[in-house]
Amino acid sequence: MAENWSLFFRGFLIGISIAAPVGPIGVLCIRRTLAEGKLKGFLSGMGAASADMVYGAIAAFGLTVITDLLIENAFWLKIVGGCFLLYLGIKTFREKPAEHAAQVNQSGNFGAYLSTFFLTITNPMTILSFAAIFAGTMFIGTTSAPIVLVAGVFAGSACWWLTLSLGVGLMRDRLTANHMAWINRFSGMIIVAFGIYALAS
Repeated sequence: MAENWSLFFRGFLIGISIAAPVGPIGVLCIRRTLAEGKLKGFLSGMGAASADMVYGAIAAFGLTVITDLLIENAFWLKIVGGCFLLYLGIKTFREKPAEHAAQVNQSGNFGAYLSTFFLTITNPMTILSFAAIFAGTMFIGTTSAPIVLVAGVFAGSACWWLTLSLGVGLMRDRLTANHMAWINRFSGMIIVAFGIYALAS
């Protein structure tokens, strides 16, 4: 039991460390939180957390066939992900701040979750990070180790996105429409830059 809690905590820290760096997903979640509220920002983060959990499971359970398949097709996955980032960046840049609070709808919330899940899952190099970290983290001989570790990764990632969306959400009421317009432009340019980088690399 003590070993499982220790392993869960390690997974928790891994989940935070992989989610915390501010990349295109972080920028997108911050912008959605400011524009559409804490729930939309959190659900966007949960899409990324779910994709991290999938890659974490592949690395933890040693599914080499899937790993090899993803890495072999990394070029095309980067093309698809890069193009989607360009689309999101341009859409964000051109988007005008809403004059009224958006109505909460399930399709919009699901779309926020799905878009970040898709963006994260099209970056198969993430699995190499998990594989390298897990190599020194797993306990040999414990059959529950992969499940406990992956659960910790998901919990850590989810905790980070919840903290980020709540923290950014506190600033939402202080922003004017003009502030939001500039945030949209700045966020859009950053996301486009990430898209160009993904295509160039």
